[in-house]
Amino acid sequence: MEETRICLVRHGETTWNAEKRIQGQIDIGLNAAGLIQAQAAANWLAGEPITALYSSDLLRARQTAERISSKLKLSPRFRPQFRERRYGFFEGLTYDESRARYPADYHSFETRDPGFVIPFGGESLQQLHERVSTGLCELAAEHLGETIVVVTHGGVLDIVNRLVRGNPLSSPRDFLIPNAGINWLSVLDNSWSLLSWSQTEHLSRFGLDELP
Repeated sequence: MEETRICLVRHGETTWNAEKRIQGQIDIGLNAAGLIQAQAAANWLAGEPITALYSSDLLRARQTAERISSKLKLSPRFRPQFRERRYGFFEGLTYDESRARYPADYHSFETRDPGFVIPFGGESLQQLHERVSTGLCELAAEHLGETIVVVTHGGVLDIVNRLVRGNPLSSPRDFLIPNAGINWLSVLDNSWSLLSWSQTEHLSRFGLDELP
């Protein structure tokens, strides 16, 4: 069997990241720092033998993918499976505001209840896991033996790390997910492994990890 390598990049910083405001699927663009981070990630990946570039279709991911696209000379293909989690009525609020306004629901969110669906159009961790894992498996099958890039979001990367390491959705996070961080996975004979996680050597300053 041939090894497939998947590089997952979190989008660059947004103003809402800096404010610890929950974006979800609200379409926020990169701030000035985020644009610089996106370019740095693009420069870092320029020497890799990458054959395809995918991205979430949300603006902050698209803007990051555009910088990578210009370096790799590959057109990004947009996949909604790699959008951020839908956070329902938490979207637009800071984490502190969400906790104060909806304490019971925030407790279920904060303690990582896999089946908890955030009210008003949100997703559960289990629902997010299903769409992300389906999307990853589709890409691995489509690009057997290749090296590809996916630009995505913090909530998606949280799922990916647990999926590959075999850790439960409910366990506390023990890894970082910085803005514009670079993460490498390997797929060989349907076996997934983590090659590296949260690379930030390309950044002049460490990307934010404002996630709970």
